[in-house]
Amino acid sequence: MTEASSPSRARFGDYLELTKPRLSLLSVLTTLVGFLATRPPVDLTKLVLLMIGTSLAAGGVAALNQWLEHDTDARMKRTANRPIPAGKVPTGSAFVLGVLMCIASLFLTFAKVDRLAAFFTLLTIFSYLGWYTPAKRFSRWSTEIGAIAGAFPPLIGWAAGEGRITSLGWILFGVLFFWQIPHFMAIAWSYRRDYSEVHFPMLPVRDEAGGKVAWWSLINTVALLVVSLLPAYLGQTGALYNITAALAGLWFLWRAVVFLRAEGRDRAARSLFFTSIAYLPIVLGALVADRLLSSS
Repeated sequence: MTEASSPSRARFGDYLELTKPRLSLLSVLTTLVGFLATRPPVDLTKLVLLMIGTSLAAGGVAALNQWLEHDTDARMKRTANRPIPAGKVPTGSAFVLGVLMCIASLFLTFAKVDRLAAFFTLLTIFSYLGWYTPAKRFSRWSTEIGAIAGAFPPLIGWAAGEGRITSLGWILFGVLFFWQIPHFMAIAWSYRRDYSEVHFPMLPVRDEAGGKVAWWSLINTVALLVVSLLPAYLGQTGALYNITAALAGLWFLWRAVVFLRAEGRDRAARSLFFTSIAYLPIVLGALVADRLLSSS
């Protein structure tokens, strides 16, 4: 299907789908983690406004990303049924919705939350739409570029909670950055034929055997383990976080090691993906709990 479908048929659910609520939720939750990890004074109004602002930015970016990529989305099985290529939402409507959501997010965050938080929100929007999205069409490093954009939300929360970014905030940025590489390598390996159809030159498309994909996943998983344990080395966290991060990191590392084997690599990619999904809430939840408990 194409955009030819009547705009009047677009439903609220179609526009909601355009904002990728499940993916946007990750940005909102990691922003919340950054905020709570600063152990801020109780200010429910600020917290609610921060969550609304981040939700608007994440949803707006998702809508504009689909507006920019509706041609390639239409040619891949996993994305062909998205609202624009499926003809549920016109491209013009998607553009207007995305722009208005991003503007509203920036205004709300700047005026009511924190100016530095608004700066990181702006940085997230521009790095994702102006750098990562076009890079997917021509750069081998698009996944890593996207990981930079995806690691900014915790800094939005940290800036909102503390008004500046301390070393632990940057460590949290590093955790999100290195986590995304094996996470998305696993996804891209599983859908490499789709990405090949639209000529995205990412590593899983170029590396047909998968050895380089697996090694790159392992290298970044090792980096993730090291960075995640820096707070313990610096004395910024207690036993709850330190033990949890070490055990979860070793589990993640084992899945990355299994991914190295050529035999059963497709199955190992799925296991690595599901492990990455479990790893993040476990480690980030432990960080927040550890920080809040240590302040009581």
